[in-house]
Amino acid sequence: MALLTAAINTGQVAFLFAFIWSFLAWSLAEFLHWLRPYPDPTEEDSLEAPDAESAKLLLLPTAKARSTHDASSGSSTAVASASAHALTACCTTDPPDADSKSFSHSASSEKVFNSRISATEHSLYASTSTIASMWTSMAQSGLVSCLQLNRQALVQHRLVLRAVVEFGGLMLWFFLADRTTMFQEGPKSYSRDLFMLLFMSLTAAAAGSSLQALRTPALLNRPQTEEWKGWMQVLFLLYHYFEAKEAYNAIRIFIAAYVWMTGFGNFSYYYKTGDFCIGRFAQMMWRLNFLVFFACVVLCNSYMLYYICPMHTIFTVLVYVVLAIAPHLNKHRGWMLTKLLLSVALVYVTWDVKRVFTALWSPLTWLLGYSDPRKPTQDPLHEWYFRSSLDRYVWIYGMLCAWIHPQVAAFFKFVDDQPAVRRFALRSFILAACGGAGYWYYSRIYVLPKYEYNVVHPYTSWIPITLWIVVRNMTPSLRLHHLRLYGWLGCITLETYISQFHIWMKTVLPNGQPKGLLVLLPGYPLVNFGVVSALYVLVSYRLFELTNVLKTAAVPHSNNGLLLRNMLLMLATGAAVWAVAWLSYNMLLTTISTGSQRET
Repeated sequence: MALLTAAINTGQVAFLFAFIWSFLAWSLAEFLHWLRPYPDPTEEDSLEAPDAESAKLLLLPTAKARSTHDASSGSSTAVASASAHALTACCTTDPPDADSKSFSHSASSEKVFNSRISATEHSLYASTSTIASMWTSMAQSGLVSCLQLNRQALVQHRLVLRAVVEFGGLMLWFFLADRTTMFQEGPKSYSRDLFMLLFMSLTAAAAGSSLQALRTPALLNRPQTEEWKGWMQVLFLLYHYFEAKEAYNAIRIFIAAYVWMTGFGNFSYYYKTGDFCIGRFAQMMWRLNFLVFFACVVLCNSYMLYYICPMHTIFTVLVYVVLAIAPHLNKHRGWMLTKLLLSVALVYVTWDVKRVFTALWSPLTWLLGYSDPRKPTQDPLHEWYFRSSLDRYVWIYGMLCAWIHPQVAAFFKFVDDQPAVRRFALRSFILAACGGAGYWYYSRIYVLPKYEYNVVHPYTSWIPITLWIVVRNMTPSLRLHHLRLYGWLGCITLETYISQFHIWMKTVLPNGQPKGLLVLLPGYPLVNFGVVSALYVLVSYRLFELTNVLKTAAVPHSNNGLLLRNMLLMLATGAAVWAVAWLSYNMLLTTISTGSQRET
């Protein structure tokens, strides 16, 4: 019987090469660290002293390179300063005059050096200096030093290398569990009693052991939204594991709620802070796509298999664009309302006019196209259109809710401050109105068959979301308390979503849907469920931690020049590894083919 369920490709070979090198480099780093009699107090390890601006592995040079750089001449320092200024875009709200004065000061220094240099020649000189400084910075980076197996760099970045190796090891577990025949595949079976028992038992355990209180009863506070994501994710995962088809409409509402939170959370951050730094945006993109990128490489899958990731990515980008364009108008109520209405118009034209959708997204078919090998489709963009169109408006509603959040919070505070009788009457009236709206939604919308429900879902998903928010925040006690267990699960929803395909269930084939269950203990379905689930949650949590660790080690928040350099370093390193893997893999295939021909 064959060990592999699908053929190997170049990307998987490249990942294996990178993992082997990382493992060897980390082993050498641990050995060198063990040989040291005493720890070096000057060691700057990004994991021991995490700093969003440090990004030690890729940003800072090694200690030796830094000392050489510090000993360099004043002219080199001036060039480096000018280069950093040219590479680093402004991430603050400083007025334009500040930048123009800095540039004028740099230009005056050049005129002292040679007063006859023309403006064109000066620009060319600055560009040449910038490129030279970029190459020097890349050559002195910790990544390049580690690639060269520099002892000091290996010890300095030992813990980052450890994180890389652990992440690679977990990706190998994905491959072994889902793309080999080492572990059996079991059938799915649905029992409503078991489904509800598991959820109610977990909820009871969360209420009995992890009920926590906040200091102030803030409306839609962070722990509450994390709890919301957590219990929805549990039901979402159980829906997939048991193939509980009768819960389809509820799952659609849960996914809409996730997208609503994308609009609500990102709008709240950008609106309050005005932080439109490219570095912060890059960190968000890393968080959303780092794990799924490697899942696609290691498992040879399309991006759209994990449709939640491209959905949240595009809606996160849209929220950023809405607020980053003319940010000084965000505090003006009329202009902000105009932005929201323009967002609705943009979504309508983009998604509701099918020709526009096709013209807009067809160039990205290589990224967003998908076809299930078990049910091939003629339109590779059908999956992207179907998934994204279901929740195309609710992210705008999330932005609207974030915008009016202070007024709604003030209303809840007004109700809380009323005398007991009036407060009871107001809350009773609000709950009765919610009950009536909920009954109407359930009897007219929720009970519709799957395909009929999909038609109205984009226009009605805001109703149950709103009802839940109102009921969940009705009293100060409800706003104060949250279930920490569900909140913890809510923090790792992205990892549990991606991991479920490969280490909880099995897809077997590239781009295949998870039609079977991972079996580690044949003949004991419930025990197997417990063991596989525990391992699955543990791996998901570690992937969450490692994603953030490596984000800190690679993506600076407020230094766009270093961010650009890191991107170039990672792209160049990845391309080099892929080229070596392609040559090696094709040479191996040629050798095997030649040998087979000789034998015949």
